[in-house]
Amino acid sequence: MNTTKKELAVAALRNGTVIDHIPSTALFKVVKLLGIENVDTHVTIGNNLDSRLMGSKGIIKIADVFFPEETLNRIAIIAPGAVINIIRDFEVVEKHHVELPDEIVGIVRCGNPKCITNNEPMRTRFTVAHDRNSLTLRCNYCCKEVRSADVQLC
Repeated sequence: MNTTKKELAVAALRNGTVIDHIPSTALFKVVKLLGIENVDTHVTIGNNLDSRLMGSKGIIKIADVFFPEETLNRIAIIAPGAVINIIRDFEVVEKHHVELPDEIVGIVRCGNPKCITNNEPMRTRFTVAHDRNSLTLRCNYCCKEVRSADVQLC
């Protein structure tokens, strides 16, 4: 082992989910979006880690938890480049990028104070507007648009 390198090693997962390539600025939004703060298994969260592709990134490792694909794809709202790794017996058995769903229900708050979703007990509903790569969402009720960088979670 080279003793001149100073790196922190994080224990490998036997089974679980690793969410990688999360922008550092979005890491804790992803934690909130997935409800990871309520998980009762081992969770490792790394933020502002060095990344050749991103400069800095965040990563989340959750032991013994496997999310449905539709839940993981919600991450694409705030971290469109995130990569999901499914680990079984210390091996990556599945790896895929998150995909933005066509419709987002009950996750994003509408920024229009006069929108019915801010004044009545109803779930928000957004559709992806314009180019899917721009991550602009349009409220189905008032047509207000919001960019992914400005998203506020419900």
